[in-house]
Amino acid sequence: MKTGSFQKSLARVRPLRWTLLGYFVVLALLAFWPTPVDKPAAGDLSVLLDLLHRNGIPEWINYGFVEALANIILFAPAGLLLALTLQRKRWWQLLALGAAVSGTVELGQLLFLPDRFSSLQDILMNTLGVGLGLLLAAGLKRLPLRAARP
Repeated sequence: MKTGSFQKSLARVRPLRWTLLGYFVVLALLAFWPTPVDKPAAGDLSVLLDLLHRNGIPEWINYGFVEALANIILFAPAGLLLALTLQRKRWWQLLALGAAVSGTVELGQLLFLPDRFSSLQDILMNTLGVGLGLLLAAGLKRLPLRAARP
C-alpha cells in the first residue's frame, strides 16, 4: 500500500475509532450503573404495553421482549463500528469479540452489582446485536460498488 493511500485510509478510520471509544464509554456506564437502567421507565412501559395489548398488539410483545430487543439494538452499533474500524478482522472474530465483551459485562454485573441481573439471554441478545451491526457494515461496504455500476 502506498503511503498516501495509507494516510487516506487512516484519516477515514480515525474518527470511527473515536466514535467506537465513545460508544464503549457510554456502554460501560449503562452496563455498570448500580441499579437497572430501565427501572425508572418500567412502570410507564408496563402501562404502555397494557394499552397496546388492549388495542390488538399480541401478548408475546411483553416486557421481556422489549428488554431483549433493547439489548439487540444497544449492541448493534458495536458490530457496525468494530467492522468499520477493524477491517482486517474476519466477521466471526468480531462476533466473538462482541460476545466476549457482553460476557464480561454480564459477569461484572453478577459479581459486583447486586441490584443488577445478569443472564445468558442477555449475552445471546447482545451478541445477536453485534451480528446485526456486522451485517449492516457488510451492506454499507457494498453500497459504493453497486452505486458505481450502470
